[in-house]
Amino acid sequence: MKKIYTLLLLISTLSFISPQALHAVERRGNPIMRVLVLDNRDSISLAVKGSYKIYSMPSEKLLTGGYILHTKVGISKQGIMFGSRELKFSKIRITVPRGGLIYLDGRSFRGTIDIIKKDNTKLSVINRIALEEYLYGVLYNEVSHRWPIEALKAQAITARTFALYQARQNKLQDYDLTNDIYSQVYSGATSERWSTTRAVKLTLGKVLTYKGDIFPTYYHATCGGKTEDATNLWNIDIQPLKGSECGFCKESPHYEWARNIPLSDIEKKLCDSGYKIGKIKSVAVMARNKSGRVDKIEIRDDSDVSCMLTGKDFRNMMGPNDLRSTNFEPSINNGKLTMSGIGWGHGVGMCQWGAKGMAGKGKNVEEILKIYYPGSEITTIDKIANKL
Repeated sequence: MKKIYTLLLLISTLSFISPQALHAVERRGNPIMRVLVLDNRDSISLAVKGSYKIYSMPSEKLLTGGYILHTKVGISKQGIMFGSRELKFSKIRITVPRGGLIYLDGRSFRGTIDIIKKDNTKLSVINRIALEEYLYGVLYNEVSHRWPIEALKAQAITARTFALYQARQNKLQDYDLTNDIYSQVYSGATSERWSTTRAVKLTLGKVLTYKGDIFPTYYHATCGGKTEDATNLWNIDIQPLKGSECGFCKESPHYEWARNIPLSDIEKKLCDSGYKIGKIKSVAVMARNKSGRVDKIEIRDDSDVSCMLTGKDFRNMMGPNDLRSTNFEPSINNGKLTMSGIGWGHGVGMCQWGAKGMAGKGKNVEEILKIYYPGSEITTIDKIANKL
């Protein structure tokens, strides 16, 4: 009996995800992603349904541990309040055994959790999670889990490549990615589904490269017929992101859209953005780029004062939900700006609804990615490990 107990204790110890074990995972070709999942919080609800350990960071000193946890985490003068106990450290790491989950405000997460007290006396939380498990929590948020498997596989490869690229770009920062539309939408284990997890497993380790290196594999919901040249938005000029024809996204509910926005709202947003303009009299497109999207837009007031904005800046000012894309036609009617447009998103890279349409017509993942990232190749992480 004693031998059995000792064996069970050894197995339990080996199954725990210690900071050192996470470093080993990194070496096995499944890099750790650092995802900012909560920020500028006064307090956090934290729970673990099983064993846990808490370390101070970066010293990796074991502070405490136990079994079953449900507490509030807040801020103290000298560190972090963990329930009624004060931990006099500005950064702690919570680990659970492999396969365990950590709950933050009711959402479950794999991997480990770093809780950091910021200089402004707020808390931020970073989920450190292996790349493949991170993708489990991304795909359901980015595409429908009911889509054809080849479209889901295309999303898995692009999301994996994008995550690795961001991690490389941000390696000197506190985190690699956020959990929102400005990186990739990620909700942890709460958003995992069988079909999307299967797509990740079927593409295990696969990434897109151009000339032997990864690149930012941007994607968006609906292009509206033609994807965008990345040079119109960002300082990146490579063949896979120059834009391509897409005739597969017409079934998207976002293919056509219209918005009516009070001119007074636009005037306020212009003022808040530093533009000096009065009552709006006209809004006119002055130039479009090769994909048909707005390049320049002029807004003129009743005193004949005008301001010129790029389509990108105008969309950022209006918000991506009100102005779903920069492919639109404006008109003024009854004190409102009417915008009729097509597509949803910045338009660069893979059109998600287009990928769904292609998969529905029998195209495989290689054919889908070849259309949206011309000149790129599918390879595996181990073949480019020295560049990550």
